[in-house]
Amino acid sequence: MASADTEEVAQESGLTFTFDTGMLIALERRKQRALLAFRAITQRGYLPVVPAVIYAEWWRGRSDIREEILEAVLVEDMPPLLCRATGEALAAVRGSTLADAAVMASSALRGGGVVYTTDPDDLSRLQTHFPTVRLVAV
Repeated sequence: MASADTEEVAQESGLTFTFDTGMLIALERRKQRALLAFRAITQRGYLPVVPAVIYAEWWRGRSDIREEILEAVLVEDMPPLLCRATGEALAAVRGSTLADAAVMASSALRGGGVVYTTDPDDLSRLQTHFPTVRLVAV
């Protein structure tokens, strides 16, 4: 679960919230930490962002729970600027995946923010390329 401190810092700084594939899977599986973080974000009126590539990686067919999650997030297209930032991160950080680079680039291009993830180890390597992005493990 995100700490109250993380939530407050994000609110005060105007930061945004971005979900990776692991966070969506955790929500779908009703993992308590993910649900608590999700509720804390949405109850404050924030709309978490899910880059399109994350949506594609997560989607395995329609279900009621997936539809419910999609209604509460903003699916972000992959415009050229995001594609370039993602590709540059892939070049700069060896071993990164497209999805990991995209979620970090998405957050960074919106001024930094908080990325909710179940895989903080892989994403933390990308923080050298995107220092304005904070990670919260769920």
